[in-house]
Amino acid sequence: MTARPRTPMTLLAAALATALVALAAFLGAAHGQTRDTRPGATGAQELGDPDYGVCRGTSPKCYHDWGNFTPATDGYKVLLYTRTAGPRHANLGPTLDSGLNPTLSDTNVVQKALVAMGQKNNFTVDWTEDVTQLSTPSRLFNYNAVIFHSTSRDTLDDAAQTSLRQYVRGGGGFVGIHNAFGTEYNWPWYEGLLGNANFYDHGPNQPGTVVTENHRDTSTKNLPARWNFTDEWYNLVPAPTRVRLLATVDESTLAEGATGNQGHPGHGKSHPVAWCQYYDGGRAWLTTLGHDAKDFTSDGSFPGAEQFQKLILGGIEGAMGKEPFCRVG
Repeated sequence: MTARPRTPMTLLAAALATALVALAAFLGAAHGQTRDTRPGATGAQELGDPDYGVCRGTSPKCYHDWGNFTPATDGYKVLLYTRTAGPRHANLGPTLDSGLNPTLSDTNVVQKALVAMGQKNNFTVDWTEDVTQLSTPSRLFNYNAVIFHSTSRDTLDDAAQTSLRQYVRGGGGFVGIHNAFGTEYNWPWYEGLLGNANFYDHGPNQPGTVVTENHRDTSTKNLPARWNFTDEWYNLVPAPTRVRLLATVDESTLAEGATGNQGHPGHGKSHPVAWCQYYDGGRAWLTTLGHDAKDFTSDGSFPGAEQFQKLILGGIEGAMGKEPFCRVG
């Protein structure tokens, strides 16, 4: 069969189709869509669109300084939220009673450790697992930052979701630690708050070496270039984009490998464990670390505990605005 000659119109159509494919590829890269090109990689490759319809990234221009906080007269104060609606990490201890600042037991390790951290560093920590304590923006504006430490699943109702979003948009600070990444899975705005990241799975709880990628941020300026730590080493889908990467784990130091219990192969040369960003008017500082109660020891018995505590202290102080936030210099 003789091929039909290509007319100027068909040539134009072909050129247009090629241009559209190239444009789609460019836009996908610009929006953080990445493809795993490692040998043998199979399955779904596109990691999602990270825009979320808000201003986000490392530029302070995304921050709303609307005068909602007056630390010069009121001091600095944070709200620690540890409610779980799914798996509960042992370092949270037993479920807390309702209300603000309920009685803590010795096994509420996270809560007691952060309260002590605040006392030592001149900021107040309130704690709760009562969602009604997050029910209005005006209630949250009493705090320079809100900390989610190992919350899980759907821990917020509609009122609290709206309140958190309005709080962040009004210049509030957010700190997400460990299983904050296993929280509010089906809420895209929250996924964006985490830096375009979500927990997918993790490998064995095992020792590894954390690499400090940026020594200029408040949270990392006093950390060594490499430090040993034991954690679950979360694998993420999506993985953070348009954030300031602060720390990674060297996967080659994980004796039992980085592959997770749901098959995620790990992140290769850049496996993020801490980062920061401006998001929808507020500040967000994030780390996937924080699995073990021993993370808060101070007797030197748990390698990396001192460095971990410095990391999250700096993250909290930056998110509050007490110290410079997410800076290169």
